[in-house]
Amino acid sequence: MEIGNRLELTAEERERIGLAVQAAEQRTNAEIVPMIVVRSGLYREVRHWVGLGLALLVLTILLTIESHWLPWGWHASNAAWLLLSTLVAYGCGVWLGTLWPVIRLCASVERMRHKVKLRAEHAFSQHAVSHTRERTGVLIMLSILERQIYVLPDRSLDGLASRDHWAQVVQAAVDRLQCGDIVGGLCQGIERCGLLLADICPGPPGDNPNELPDELIQEP
Repeated sequence: MEIGNRLELTAEERERIGLAVQAAEQRTNAEIVPMIVVRSGLYREVRHWVGLGLALLVLTILLTIESHWLPWGWHASNAAWLLLSTLVAYGCGVWLGTLWPVIRLCASVERMRHKVKLRAEHAFSQHAVSHTRERTGVLIMLSILERQIYVLPDRSLDGLASRDHWAQVVQAAVDRLQCGDIVGGLCQGIERCGLLLADICPGPPGDNPNELPDELIQEP
């Protein structure tokens, strides 16, 4: 399993997640949809802020040591070099702002949470998670860049469990994700979600069709 601009899972790892979904759905009428996305937002503002900060830093340094590189006073060519250096620094900063560690450092936790929430809501609609006869779909989405997992139940389930119960599903996944085990963390979250759903939405004997695919959804 490799993490970079994309996440590569082996066939065995994908099958493991699918089997975890099947096992979790055995005792519930609900449908669990697992999903992994590389990122939930572009965070373009980080590029511009880092670029602006680096440009101002370079400009400040050049003006501070002016006597060393401008011993004979100002000339038009000196101003051109100063402007060029500032623009190059801005460009370097914009590039640095695309790096994941820089994004995680500069983007606020609240903004990342908001982006993950929006991505999950979009995926919920895009992949028709609500297309079950009793509106019992649950999306479990892991966003790699933001290092966040989001659980989004359908309307009929949302009122049957408290926020603390859904938070326990997230925490079950986080316990393994913090160790770098992405597949294990997702499977553990699915298992905990299945236990919760078995309590609040048990499956009727002999009438528990599989309404949504069990396979993992992966997107950039």
